[in-house]
Amino acid sequence: MSPTPTPDDPDVWDAHLAEGNANQARKRVAADVLLRDSAGRVLVVNPTYKQGWDLPGGMVEANEPPEEAVGRELREELGLEVTLHGLLVVDWVASHGPWDDQIAFIFDGGTVDLPHGLSPRDEELSEARFVPVETALTLVRERMRRRLTAAMDALRHGRPKYLRDGREIW
Repeated sequence: MSPTPTPDDPDVWDAHLAEGNANQARKRVAADVLLRDSAGRVLVVNPTYKQGWDLPGGMVEANEPPEEAVGRELREELGLEVTLHGLLVVDWVASHGPWDDQIAFIFDGGTVDLPHGLSPRDEELSEARFVPVETALTLVRERMRRRLTAAMDALRHGRPKYLRDGREIW
């Protein structure tokens, strides 16, 4: 039986940690942003690769912080640069269909007015527009509807919400 690795032998220790890292669960992570205009409408986007409208954002790449993923997605898909104002929602989503579980974030993108409108910059979106919150809630799928509702509540109360499968825990 070999001795338990210790930090005293950095090469053996790093190999031990790498083996543990390789065996730990990986989570899919999504990061979206709640952007509003001065009329209080919210920005929604219509993805070409799935049904229903969505908030702007997307999947986080390997070793990418979620808030940086939001910035990358906004630049790539809409040509927008936005300063985030904080976290609104974290939602742990159970595995469903072919998908493993996921952690979904919604960040506060604040208010932005675009005098020349907004149009998608790549093939992942067919449309982007500001709509009243009530309209947005009818356009997005149920899971996002619950997140968006929680995000609006987090804005009103000034504290982030933690959801499990779209249902508020805290």
